Amino acid sequence: MKAYIKGISYYLPEKVLTNEELVKEFPEWTVEKVAGKIGVSERHIADDDETSADMAVKAAEKLFEEYGVSPADIDFIMLCTQSPDYFLPTSACIIQNRLGIPKQSGAIDFNLGCSGFVYGLSLAKGLLLTGVAKNILLLTAETYSKYIHPKDKSNRTIFGDAAAATLISSDGFAEIKEFSLGTDGSGADNLKVGSGCLRRPKAAEDLTFDESGNPASSDYLFMNGSEIFTFTLEMVPLLVKETLEKNTLEQSEINMFVFHQANRYMLNFLRKKIQIPEEKFYYYMDKVGNTVSSTIPIALKEAMTQRQINSKDKVLIAGFGVGYSWAGAVLTY
Repeated sequence: MKAYIKGISYYLPEKVLTNEELVKEFPEWTVEKVAGKIGVSERHIADDDETSADMAVKAAEKLFEEYGVSPADIDFIMLCTQSPDYFLPTSACIIQNRLGIPKQSGAIDFNLGCSGFVYGLSLAKGLLLTGVAKNILLLTAETYSKYIHPKDKSNRTIFGDAAAATLISSDGFAEIKEFSLGTDGSGADNLKVGSGCLRRPKAAEDLTFDESGNPASSDYLFMNGSEIFTFTLEMVPLLVKETLEKNTLEQSEINMFVFHQANRYMLNFLRKKIQIPEEKFYYYMDKVGNTVSSTIPIALKEAMTQRQINSKDKVLIAGFGVGYSWAGAVLTY
């Protein structure tokens, strides 16, 4: 038996935050600077009462409609999120009930960020090949916007909210091949929300501003951009190399590379360092931003729609970020 991606759909919240709106709040920036460096012109932001589970449900409903899938066909739900509805119960259990998926199905949440989609594929493939499940619904959903301080112009330009739904089964359009996974928890403090969970349950109320007016607080998303950039430049080339080795492929045999859509500047730097031709490197962040665990499935969906990925192509996907955590795999179409 083999494991395949059988369908991908995604959902974006209705509210849109444009660069023009951000520049009104931060006049020291320009629309051109944000678009040129970050590669994002607009991003979608979840409503105050809209959660990751709400978005995951809508992404799943789009997948069911688009691919003619019935909720009754699903026998395992996996939700990757770092912004769950509750500490408990598991959001995937709530989603099972809302979608009308059979009670005989498994349901789990797992907490990962930018590597989450690739990790999810590895878990789903394991469930399928061991006979635990036949049709796995992998959901990725994130509302990082709710963690970002209103004065944090850097992170507000980068991140958008979204959810994606991917169906993994024993047949489909893209075979899921071999994986390379990695973890380095020594970098955990460089991308973090420091309060609100059981290590530090109460708000820290430690908000400070640097000389440039940038906020820092344990109660909001903190990202050490320079450290994340250094980690990425060190690990992603190795990840690509190891993923190719696991799949006994040469880099020249890959038709398209789809990386986590962190920001345009970082991706361009990585592409040049790894020596990937621009025509083999896919970007999709201009209208959505960095949607964390949903960037790769959204990009895959758009690449297929635009016919940038075609039958018999080999696609290398790579996720990397918070944790630190990284994961790569090859898909054959």
